[in-house]
This record gives sequence, C-alpha cells and structure tokens, in this order.
Amino acid sequence: MNPVKMYTTQVCPFCLRAKALLKQRGVQVIEEIRIDLDPDERARMMKLTGRRTVPQIFIGDTHVGGCDELIALDQRGALLPLLGA
Repeated sequence: MNPVKMYTTQVCPFCLRAKALLKQRGVQVIEEIRIDLDPDERARMMKLTGRRTVPQIFIGDTHVGGCDELIALDQRGALLPLLGA
C-alpha cells in the first residue's frame, strides 16, 4: 500500500472525516503533520500545495487535495487503485 501523508490540525472535522474514510479503505498508518503545532510545516504545506486549508492529503507522491477531493476520488472508484490496495 502506498504511504499516506496528511497535513492536519487538532480540531479539524474535515481531517477526521478524511482519516475515517482512509481507515475504512484499509489504510492502517497515516503520517500526520500537525501544522497548528509547527509554523514551518504550514509554510511547507502551502509551498507544496498552493493551499492554506487542511487537510491536504498525499498518497505516495500524488497530492489528492482535501477531504472533498478524497471523497470524490473514492466515489469515482479511483481511491483504492491509488492506494495500491
């Protein structure tokens, strides 16, 4: 399975929803990067994605986007192949 990395904050309901969906699809490990605790990580996320909101989700080297994009990817049937499941 491809590694999953998620930029997140502690009190983000969209982050919780994205994590729940990933867990339902068999992801056991999500590398969480808490941008509310580390301003340098927030800057890195913004540079990588061009976005300011969380979650920002990467599967392998692919930037999926946020929670809505993750859900859309799943609904199209493209999430499991991207995960490599």
